[in-house]
Amino acid sequence: MIKALFYLGHPAHFHLFRNAISKLDRKEYVVVIKTKDVLQKLCDEAGINYINVDPVAIKPGGSGLGKYLKMLRRAFRLSRLVRKYRPQRLVGSAAELAVLGKLHGIKSFIFFEDDFEKVPFFARIAGPFADYLICPDCCSAWKWSDKKVSYSSYHELAYLHPNVFTPDPKKVKSIFKEGERNFILRFSELGAYHDKNKSGIHDQLALELINVLRSKGNIFVSSERKLSAELEPFRIKIPASDVHHALYFADMFVGDSQTMSAEAAVLGTPSIRFNDFVGELGYLEDLEHVYGLTKGIRTSQQDQLLSVCREWSELKYGRTDWKERRDKMLNEKSDFSKCISWILTCEPGDKSCISQISETMRFQ
Repeated sequence: MIKALFYLGHPAHFHLFRNAISKLDRKEYVVVIKTKDVLQKLCDEAGINYINVDPVAIKPGGSGLGKYLKMLRRAFRLSRLVRKYRPQRLVGSAAELAVLGKLHGIKSFIFFEDDFEKVPFFARIAGPFADYLICPDCCSAWKWSDKKVSYSSYHELAYLHPNVFTPDPKKVKSIFKEGERNFILRFSELGAYHDKNKSGIHDQLALELINVLRSKGNIFVSSERKLSAELEPFRIKIPASDVHHALYFADMFVGDSQTMSAEAAVLGTPSIRFNDFVGELGYLEDLEHVYGLTKGIRTSQQDQLLSVCREWSELKYGRTDWKERRDKMLNEKSDFSKCISWILTCEPGDKSCISQISETMRFQ
């Protein structure tokens, strides 16, 4: 019996569900993906079998109509797979899963971290059709709070909590020089539907950041987009599955990616995020203002970004402070991988079981 069909549309979704998938028998699940950044590579490195319903990645700057048509094609292909495998539940972070769940009479579990008000296109599809909206307690489900299953944690703690992740210095030995400072820069493509009219770190600003940091330590670039000839030599050269080990041992992270900014933060690495979502997303506001693990700077404040990077790159004892902040956060947040596993063991329609998750997870 197929317990779950997982649909992964982003590398972050692979990490989110990886531990839950690993606890299931191969005959109990189906993994479906679309081509996005290093997602396929991560699945290959982990030995996870998958079906790719969208092998051609969306090109940056593509039209809204083109993206909409691609989503419809993916939904059609997903629908055929749902009919074929008849899973007990649909699990993922894609709005189309909620619609397919209703069409096929299968319970849908939609996981998200972005407040629904900030992603209205996604929310207006997922909200009305999803059976369960699973998100952190600091995150808003907008008009559909009656479907919200909340927990005191973050997505990133499903795979970076100390219970499930042990940083290994051997994973970064080939790139990080002992006794030297190491900085990771991340540049996103910002091509998703919710990224419309949003900006981040462009090439000129990236070069300015490198000029600020290169005298302080070694610079490694992780990029979702194609790098210019000037930036390509800085690309980090490790397997995609080892990037979290690099984030843990890095002295600072700077990027325009929400996900990697949060990952660095929960690992206790000083994290600076630079984009137009600053101040708008509950889980990052929580990490910044409750725990002091990350700092957000909007794109209208480039001088402040350079100033903060210069200041933080000179912190000699910063990691000690961040460790204490991380310890406080971990004491107050739960291991989210337990929540996902619990959801997969509940009967899909057993609301009494599902409703217990919010309250119980606060104490684990």
